[in-house]
Amino acid sequence: MQCSSSQKLNLEKFDSPEFRIGQRVHSVGDCRRIGTMKYVGPVEGYSGNWVGVDWDNGEGKHDGSINGVRYFHARSEKSGSFVRPQNLSSGISLLRALEIRYRTTSTKEEEDEMYVLSASNRRVSVQFLGKDKIQDKLSRFEELTAASLSYLGVSSSGLPCQIRTIVPNIMELDLTGNLISEWEDVGTICRELSALVSLNLSNNFMAQDISGLPLLQNIRILVLNNTGIKWMQVEILKQSLPAIEELHLMGNKLGAITPTSPITVQGFDSLQLLNLEDNCISDWDDISKLSQLRSLEQLHLNKNNLNHIWYPDHDTIHELLNGYESPEKSYQPFQNLRCLLLGSNNIEDLASIDSLNSFPSLVDVRLSENPIADPGRGGVSRFVLVAQLAKVEVLNGSEVSPRERKDSEIRYVRLVMSKLHDNSKEIKRLHPRFAELKHFHGIEDERPSIGTAGPQKMASGLLSLTLKCVGASIGEKLPLTKKLPATTTVGKLKILCVSFFKLKSIKPKLFLQEEGSPLPTLLDDDMASLIDLGIGNESIILVDEES
Repeated sequence: MQCSSSQKLNLEKFDSPEFRIGQRVHSVGDCRRIGTMKYVGPVEGYSGNWVGVDWDNGEGKHDGSINGVRYFHARSEKSGSFVRPQNLSSGISLLRALEIRYRTTSTKEEEDEMYVLSASNRRVSVQFLGKDKIQDKLSRFEELTAASLSYLGVSSSGLPCQIRTIVPNIMELDLTGNLISEWEDVGTICRELSALVSLNLSNNFMAQDISGLPLLQNIRILVLNNTGIKWMQVEILKQSLPAIEELHLMGNKLGAITPTSPITVQGFDSLQLLNLEDNCISDWDDISKLSQLRSLEQLHLNKNNLNHIWYPDHDTIHELLNGYESPEKSYQPFQNLRCLLLGSNNIEDLASIDSLNSFPSLVDVRLSENPIADPGRGGVSRFVLVAQLAKVEVLNGSEVSPRERKDSEIRYVRLVMSKLHDNSKEIKRLHPRFAELKHFHGIEDERPSIGTAGPQKMASGLLSLTLKCVGASIGEKLPLTKKLPATTTVGKLKILCVSFFKLKSIKPKLFLQEEGSPLPTLLDDDMASLIDLGIGNESIILVDEES
């Protein structure tokens, strides 16, 4: 987003002429081009003073050296550049940003840029109904309860007494992508905005020193995504956040949880949601250090490097805490955790999946984009995950209906029986729910058969399948429901589909469409039988064509 002409004028007007090393700045005219000052002074071969900037987006010209002379060290080979001081902004105050965002009217040029294209590719101006009424309400600062000041170049709180007087009722404040770096300024803003409960500081590069931060007793939601914060700072922050309920720490390259207590993270008595997505945590030992957060209901761990999950043993934690003479009482690990998001990690073992059953309150799990949940990478299908996760009500964002659970559990039992037969040791080791589900659903030991076992055995060996053609060149054909032996192989089913749908010169490709799964599963093993694949009664098979 480019600064508008009116914003650019105001930003330049309120810039500080003095720059210091480490200061956050943005390019005049582009509030999103933000960087950190690394050098101020002359550059050999060029007249006047220059400012060396290390740009956040990495789009510079060099690494801090030019013509063989090093002036500063940039983060990467091309993230640094030299800029004239007049082309940089050191930011504006919070109150000035409020003026720009909510009281500055659009210029004629800006309104001319608000258009859509008609069917004949002509510009049609956009007119906002009730615009003046909304603008009037937003401009009355005393009535403002939520303010979004993202990417406006806010670098300071301004005069404290003015904030409290002018915007007394703000409860939600979004300061994403500004120039704030000092926690002292954050403290001032929160202290002056006594009604503030939600603060977003994402994409502000925050200072390492948090000392002196006042008690922020009303803050319930704090978003610190991409701020460079480390867990050591989080431990200090919690002392100022007695009522925090949501803490978002995405994209901070966190590799470890390092509590100040010897074993587990303590405090955060009201914390219900902790977002650690898009970090670098690889060891579940670090996650287990969060197990004593007794109010924690949601833990977001998507896009980390985790490869194994285990449930912390309560007795072990209790003994360890006693061993360190901890004043804290031990609780059942993750006693209130209802939602655990583990998408896009490296989990690949069934033991990790089974361990999720030990979490006492867990009902919502995300495992997508892990090897274990991808049949194409040696993982298992959704129905296996549903069957193995006894209490889960939502899997990968899709609700697990009672019907899907029943069908999945029956398919799972049949799949295990067909693959492991009577190998009880392997079944017990890899499939701890097998015996329970087999008994619950009344499934007999013997495999379905259509031999000489009589009519009843024959009926029990038949599966009702719905076949749907989806191939572009196959044409429109009505779905067919057929009863086939459970021992039918994928190769045989392909031959039958050619016959059923009269597919001349078309080589079919089959997919299993599963309830709750966003994509169908390719059936590519011609020798595997329906029962080997765990395909149950009333399944849907999609008939496509080989490309």
